[in-house]
Amino acid sequence: MRILVAEDDRDIADLISHYLRKSGWSPHVAGAGDEALAFARRHPVDAIVLDLMLPGMDGLEVCRALRADRATAAVPIIMLTARAEEQDRIRGLELGADDYVAKPFSPNELVARIRAVTRRAGHGAGDKLLRFGPIVVDVERHTVSNGGRDVALTAKEFLLLQYLLQHRGRVLSRDLLLGDVWGYQYTGGTRTVDVHVRRLRQKLPSLVKGLTTVKQFGYKLGDD
Repeated sequence: MRILVAEDDRDIADLISHYLRKSGWSPHVAGAGDEALAFARRHPVDAIVLDLMLPGMDGLEVCRALRADRATAAVPIIMLTARAEEQDRIRGLELGADDYVAKPFSPNELVARIRAVTRRAGHGAGDKLLRFGPIVVDVERHTVSNGGRDVALTAKEFLLLQYLLQHRGRVLSRDLLLGDVWGYQYTGGTRTVDVHVRRLRQKLPSLVKGLTTVKQFGYKLGDD
């Protein structure tokens, strides 16, 4: 598995690379934002560890460009930064990051998070179609269309949409969604779920009426 590490601090990049190799993965280090973006566009990668403060293009610009490119739109992205404020986390998530780790961090925790996002970005078993009105989710091919038009979702957006469709009619708490979709105790809090739901509604307007917010609890996807 190839992991792109976009980090300009060589010591941190070397530390991450060491732990990735110990896990059996192949890291590639890019020290600048434009370099990382160019590599991701030329070479398939399984996940990206993306520092927020990069020379050239910063991490937010790189994230925005990756999500706008169909070839890289679904690649899992973990943002890595010294900024721990909530607003910085939300900005990254709104641009399409799947996870967020603040420095200083545990290399083992970072590896666990990479393993989680790549595992959950994998294809589902079997040829299975999920439908909601004009929305069609092909679990095996990992594609989404809306009225016949392809829609690019991030890995986490896809998994959240799939989970909502598979549990239609149930009221799903934010904590349940965090546990079942993110797969671990996410330190960023339940606001993460709200950010991803908002992005799904923006990309798939058919969800606006069907996906209702249950005040102070979570969400429910009704009948189409």
